[in-house]
Amino acid sequence: MTGKLPENIVYFARALRIAGVPVGAGAVVEAVEALADGALGGREDVYWVLHAIFVKRHEDSAVYDQAFRLFWRRRNLIEKIMAQMSPVSPGGDSQPEKAEAGALRVAEAFAPPRDEREEPVELTELSARLTVSDRELLKSRDFAQMSAAEIARAKQLIAELRLPDDTVPTRRFQAAHAGARIDPRRTFRRSLRGGGGSIDLAFRERAEIHPPVVALVDISGSMAEYSRIFLHFLHAVTEKRRRVHSFVFGTRLTNVTRMLRARDPDEALALAGKAAPDWEGGTRIADALHSFNRVWSRRVLSGGAVVLLFTDGLERHLDGELGFEMDRLRRSCRQLVWLNPLLRFDAFEARASGIRAMLPHVDSFRPIHNLAAMTDLCAALSPDADRRSDPRLWLKKAG
Repeated sequence: MTGKLPENIVYFARALRIAGVPVGAGAVVEAVEALADGALGGREDVYWVLHAIFVKRHEDSAVYDQAFRLFWRRRNLIEKIMAQMSPVSPGGDSQPEKAEAGALRVAEAFAPPRDEREEPVELTELSARLTVSDRELLKSRDFAQMSAAEIARAKQLIAELRLPDDTVPTRRFQAAHAGARIDPRRTFRRSLRGGGGSIDLAFRERAEIHPPVVALVDISGSMAEYSRIFLHFLHAVTEKRRRVHSFVFGTRLTNVTRMLRARDPDEALALAGKAAPDWEGGTRIADALHSFNRVWSRRVLSGGAVVLLFTDGLERHLDGELGFEMDRLRRSCRQLVWLNPLLRFDAFEARASGIRAMLPHVDSFRPIHNLAAMTDLCAALSPDADRRSDPRLWLKKAG
């Protein structure tokens, strides 16, 4: 094959690798040979031919889709490919689609060089590791003040966060090598195997499990700058050994636990955004808590669950129901932690009526506006961590 088509395919494959899609050299050769046959009718044919060759995992489809569309929109390479395949180039009057899952990583992978030239440009691989000073500055920077590049680096650091390895005892027992409790059934079985001449004691102990984490995330307009970052945090701490249940609410409550289990974080947030129609809308905290307590409380709060309530507490329609639902939620879990971005302000006072109604029913009242606050939150969830002062002291300060 002549022309720039093989080089452009190599450039496209290299950009996919940067975006996280595993593409080998054999797949690149196969793609060049497939496009060289010339039996292509239009842009969709090129899309699916390369998709069949480059995409081997379901979670890579969203990244590939954004990469293909960005590659075609910015450099008009599909038109060039079709021009090489046929004498007449097809018209391209389609409008670029709105970026969805994986758009940020794909945009960085296809970032144009300073010298805008038609031919492919060799990409320089840069180290993604941050220096100590960069990490410290990034940890202290407010999420609302971060640039797109800083948010991308912050997501990498969030992916490294882990919840403490704490456990809580259950009512069930499991076999143990030694201990204070004798297991009569196993002891009798051992004795019968030896003919009953000796007694070989067997022991048991209470089984321990990792307590589940239940997150209630406010996605109203006032929380939009922080809710997506916090959902990245929930995606990062969702582990196979620990149950993490995630709910979002604005004017209604939506369970997004299954969506956040997707391997790709961008795809997970895109699915969560589609499942919640009230994203960046109004706030009805009392109604959302009522729905959770009535429908989901008994399903997800067993086993000593820790509840993370992520909201600013600015409830518009306030009545006695908010305090009642908060009290009911507190009695149903082992620990209720309220995460409020408003605590980033030094002059914050609990003067809003919604905040004053919620504060008496929480165990901890913490900020959640930067990476340092997220790291402190992971440490604070440890059973031997030092607890913060009584949240009700905020009510005394406000008078």
